[in-house]
Amino acid sequence: MSFEQRIKSLAAKAEKTRGMLETEEATKNALVMPFIAALGYDVFDPTEVVPEFTADVGIKKGEKVDYVIRRGDDIVMLIEAKKVAADLAIEHSSQLFRYFTVTKARIAVLTNGIVYRFFSDLEENNKMDEKPFLELNLLDLRESLINEVNKLSKSSFDLDNMLVAASDLKYMREIRATLERQLETPDEELVKFFFQQANPNGRFVQSAKEQFSQLVKRTLSVFISDKVGDRLRSALARADGSAVDDSLPTREVGSEAAPEEQDDAKQEANDGIVTTEAEKEGYRIVKAIVCDLLVPERVTYRDSKTYFAVLVDDNNRKPICRLHFNRSRKYIGTFDAEKAETRHPVEGPDGIYTVREQLRATAAHWLSLDAVEKPTIVVPTEC
Repeated sequence: MSFEQRIKSLAAKAEKTRGMLETEEATKNALVMPFIAALGYDVFDPTEVVPEFTADVGIKKGEKVDYVIRRGDDIVMLIEAKKVAADLAIEHSSQLFRYFTVTKARIAVLTNGIVYRFFSDLEENNKMDEKPFLELNLLDLRESLINEVNKLSKSSFDLDNMLVAASDLKYMREIRATLERQLETPDEELVKFFFQQANPNGRFVQSAKEQFSQLVKRTLSVFISDKVGDRLRSALARADGSAVDDSLPTREVGSEAAPEEQDDAKQEANDGIVTTEAEKEGYRIVKAIVCDLLVPERVTYRDSKTYFAVLVDDNNRKPICRLHFNRSRKYIGTFDAEKAETRHPVEGPDGIYTVREQLRATAAHWLSLDAVEKPTIVVPTEC
């Protein structure tokens, strides 16, 4: 079993058992030790894994860190565990800071069994950073992050390579967090910058600030959704070894494929893209929900390795929804009028009915644009 498979198996276990784990000890036994084992270390071999490790620091005596990972005579990783759902604020793990300074470890992990935060000393030698360079969430796995964590596994351990990657990962994480904040509430400096670009001779008074704050927020959302979103997902998918192909052929589920469509289907299979029964069922449900608004023949789909898109007129710029069913936590993505995607967790295809109104609103939106772009009357066929 590969490292990725072991992590996904542990993620499935975490999803099922997290509600039963009420203590730190239960969390360590059920999730943290299996995580260490998934990294390839023998949790019962003290030459590799030492539980309740003690290294007295200054006047602090008898404090322990939950686990240390050894390679030969060197301690390479410290792990501090909290119970499931515990706050992972760094100020609650002072012993992790102290042990980092008195051991040769360059990697420290703070976890509650579900979320694993990885720290190093990128800012100051031998002093643990206050912010993690990587965070792995078992309930929201990303293959690119699994690949990074794999660099710390026993068989692939490469500390130098990990530390080089850690620096980039840390700053990318901070940039992403900044972008998320700006998308939610743009800073005044950013709003003023765009105001001056759009209106060089204007005065940035309070009314302009209020107006442009909303305009900047909306424009950033639309821009990222329209211009960056698909390419970013494709780039991430390629980094994970799976390329997204938005030019795949579209046909209705259950219809006979023409010879050329069969050839395309073979090519799709060669690309490793498999349309699952759950995705097909989801497509039929979406089609039924909007069939009194859109002619059924207009509701099509495109499948890729990262999501299954339900579209209007086979047009990638007219999405009705996206089914994210190829991961441990399933979602359906709905779209607003600005094509910003909102993901809703679902158990499977039946969960699509919980966003029925959003799907119908999106279908009605595309129908209203038809009237503007091409004022012809389309009479829906029977569902």
